[in-house]
Order: sequence, then C-alpha cells, then structure tokens
Amino acid sequence: MKTSLRIRIFLSMLLLVLAASVLIAAVTIYQYREEAKALHIDKLERKEKAIKSNIQYIFRKTYYPVNTESLDLIFKERIYEIQEIHNEEIDIYDLKGNIIKSSYASNLHQDTVNLSINPSILEQLENAPDKRVVVDFKLDGQRYQSLYTLITDAYFKPIGIVNIPFIEDDGFLDANLKEFFKLLLQVYVLMFLAAIAIAYLLSNYITKSLKLVGQRITQTKFHQSNEKISTDKLSVELKPIINAYNQVIDELEESAVKLAKSEREQAWREMARQVAHEIKNPLTPMRLTVQDFDRRFKPNDDAAIAKLHEFTQKIIQQIDTLSSIASAFSSFAKMPAQQNELIDACETIKLATGIFSEENIQVLTPEENIYIKFDKTQLIRVITNLLKNAIQATAEKESPKVVVQIHQDHNYVYVSVSDNGVGIKNEHQDKIFEPKFTTKTSGMGLGLGMVKNIVENYKGNIRFVTKPNKGTTFTIELPKK
Repeated sequence: MKTSLRIRIFLSMLLLVLAASVLIAAVTIYQYREEAKALHIDKLERKEKAIKSNIQYIFRKTYYPVNTESLDLIFKERIYEIQEIHNEEIDIYDLKGNIIKSSYASNLHQDTVNLSINPSILEQLENAPDKRVVVDFKLDGQRYQSLYTLITDAYFKPIGIVNIPFIEDDGFLDANLKEFFKLLLQVYVLMFLAAIAIAYLLSNYITKSLKLVGQRITQTKFHQSNEKISTDKLSVELKPIINAYNQVIDELEESAVKLAKSEREQAWREMARQVAHEIKNPLTPMRLTVQDFDRRFKPNDDAAIAKLHEFTQKIIQQIDTLSSIASAFSSFAKMPAQQNELIDACETIKLATGIFSEENIQVLTPEENIYIKFDKTQLIRVITNLLKNAIQATAEKESPKVVVQIHQDHNYVYVSVSDNGVGIKNEHQDKIFEPKFTTKTSGMGLGLGMVKNIVENYKGNIRFVTKPNKGTTFTIELPKK
C-alpha cells in the first residue's frame, strides 16, 4: 500500500532533520574531543618548555661539568625542586635510554619507574625534526601522554633525555563531555519536536492545494458547469497547474456546448429520418389502395358498396397505423414527469397486468405492501411495454408463460418480467435498448428505449438475462427513496 504524498513529505522532512541533527552532533562531539586533545598537548608543551627552562637554569648554576656523566650529581637534589615547582614527576635518562634519576623515588615505589626507554621511542626521538616524541598509552584504564625530549648543554649538544609523564584528566574531560552532550540532547529534542510541528503544517500546506485539485478533478463532469479554482492564495509553483486546470474547464464547457448542440441536431435528424421512414410505410399501401379503387370502382356495379366499404376499411387501417406511429413517437419524446409520489408498487403492477387478457401471465407479489416514489402512469407504461414484448416472444410457444415478480431489500425494489420465449440473439443484445432498434417485422423499436428512459430518470436501472429458445428476464431496480 502506497503512502500519501503528505505522509511522504512529512516523513522526509523529519528524516532530514534527524539526519542533520545526528551529523551535527557527531561533528560537534568530534570537534570537542579534538579541541580537548589539542588543549592537553598544548598544556604538555608548555610544561615541557617550563621544565627545560628550569633545567637550563640549573645547568648555569651548577659547579659540576655539564655532561652525561654528571647528570646524576647535578639532579641529585634539584630534581625534587623541579617536581615541587612544576607539580610534575620527571625522569632523567642518558642518551642510551638508561635511567639516571627519577623524582618518583620521593613518593612512589621505585618499580613504577621505567628503567629504560623503549628502543622504538629512541629511534623516533633521533629522527624527529624537533627532537621530541609524545607517546599515548593506557595504564589501569587511565590515559597517559608521556613526553620524551633531549637535554642539551650550552652548546646545544645532547647530553641526556628527560621524560615528563603527563596524566590526562579523564574524569574532568568525560564529565564535561557528558554535560555538553546532555545539553545538546535537550536542544535537539526541542528542535525535533518543533520540526515535527513544522513538517506537519508544511506538508498539509503543500498538499492542501493538490488535494483540492484532485477533488475538483474527481467532481468534474462533462455535462455540467464546473467551478474553477482561485489562484489568489496559491504558491507560485502550483499556479501553472491550476491555470492549466481552469483552461481545461473552459475548453471542456465549450466542447460540451458544441457537443450538446451537435447531439441535438443529430438527434433531430435521426428522429426526422425515422419519422419519415415510418410514415412512408403506411402511405405506400394507401396510395396503391386509392389507385386500385379509382381503377376498379364502378358506381353501377352491384358490388360497389362492398368495394367502397373494403376501401374505407383499408384507409382507416392505414390511418390507425399513422396514428399509432405518432403516439409512439410522442410517448418516446415525452420525458416522465418527476412526480415522486408514494405509490403501492404491488397494486400498480397488478393494475398494469390486468389490462391483458392472456391467461398465461402470472403475477407474484409479497404479502406486505411495497412503496416507492414513482409516477403511477409511468410505471404502468413500463410494465405494459415489457409485457407486450414477453407476449410477442412467446407467441409461437405451445405453452407460453410470462411471470411478473416483485420483491425488495433495504434500499431497492426489484421488478422482473420473465418469459419462456425465443430469447434475444447475441448480436442483438448490445442494441436492445437503442430507440430505433427492433427485431420485429412491425413496430418502431421505441418501447424498450422508452422503458430505459423512464427508469433511469427515476435513478433506477434495467438489465436483462436471456437464453436462446429458453426465454428472457428483464429486471428493473428502483430506489425506495
């Protein structure tokens, strides 16, 4: 199941805000850690500079020669002064990495001091451009940074190595990071809630106009006046779509007018052609009858009165045919009046079937009354036409049978007219309700077209089921309200 455009816009905006927030948080935390690390390095460098300055001061004041062999004597007591001044433990090594003096001996066990420097550190120190190496390591879960740098004499000749083990303050850094992250999380929660509200309002705003367009397009009908959509309060992006829709509405109304006019003209042409055709049918035998009468009639003939009577009967018969043609076209053209009167459908159907004297018509109605809003005269006309067709379809049957049945459900009333006649051929079924279509040798094919016209004007429906040589059932479905 596909989600709506509004939901997709809403979720996309939230995901975008969430992704941006996570990215910003990650970058912020990374930057915070890098700055903290840089701060520790800077602090270590400042300590290094201060301690080396103190060492050079000691070298200037000492009475011992400033060389590797004298470092033990020079820093015998002075190393503790350096420790107290800078509050840092230091170790003094010779150039081969062997321990000479350590301030740890003053307050810690001697076995905590590295007695020699790792050869890899000595190699790095030798190759380092600034003759200094910073080593990161962990001990008992505590992070350490240890600085190794060369000690030189007054002539910048290396005479030893000093090690400053600097302990990073993990607790302080982690505490600050947690507080910062807690504050950042609160800000992001507020931002996310605000983003939800903004995304919801914005998605509704974006899709509101599209939803309106969809509703209007759904409601757009060809044979009705369609309302245009105002572009006053729409965004610039939606205005071209709405203008195109409004233009289509104008073109649709213009096309509807042209089509209605064309349909009316075509309908009148078809009606005129049909009327002319139907009128010509009885006029031809009337002409032949008059010509034959004029040729054969002799006033002195003994059979003159009989011939005159025969002539008048033929003319009257053709006149009656013309009259029935006029009545049929009049009935078809007349729209059923929307009386919507409440009538008893069972009683009306019994009245319609009572017109026929055939004994093979069976009417099945329920015991309770069934009421519908319909015009009584029009319903009689509908049932009468269906019964005529059923009687004609069963005319050649040895045991003709026509059944009229009525029943109802909660919303509709169903009237069916069934026969056991010849049925409707497959090639005729699609045309059976066309006004001028007929399978009979006589008649104009207006009956079922008129029935369909009446039923549909009352919001009903008519359908049929047929089987060749077994019969046909027409069912009318009429709304109760």
